[in-house]
Amino acid sequence: MEARLDKWLWAARVFKTRSIAADACKNGRVTMAGVKQKASKMIKEGDVIEVRKPPITYAFKVLKAVQNRVGAKLVPEVMENVTAPDQLELLEMNRISGFVGRARGTGRPTKKERRELDEFIQPAFFGDFDFDFDDDDDDEEEDLDK
Repeated sequence: MEARLDKWLWAARVFKTRSIAADACKNGRVTMAGVKQKASKMIKEGDVIEVRKPPITYAFKVLKAVQNRVGAKLVPEVMENVTAPDQLELLEMNRISGFVGRARGTGRPTKKERRELDEFIQPAFFGDFDFDFDDDDDDEEEDLDK
């Protein structure tokens, strides 16, 4: 039995929608034996499909070429995760670090960036000066009274 690659990726719950699976194929994130594959590629049992989802590349062995979406409990009957241990280790390191990769300058500012913005807009040293202009006026009035 054979199935379209994009349908199988959706049916095996690798991607949430079939259109996302098709886009991943179109953008070269789905490969077989190092060769980029089209969404219309027919796959069969025993094929190994590599899917690049940053930060790692997953590898799945096709156990059944299904075209209809299966329940989450049935996924182990449809595919086997054969992702390399070094890739899984990289994924675990990302989870431990807790940092979500975000390009600097995109999205909302972090606390540190927000403080730097506030410092830039309203520097702290402006509020530290104490100008006593009133004292000079008092001295002049005392001189006039004498």
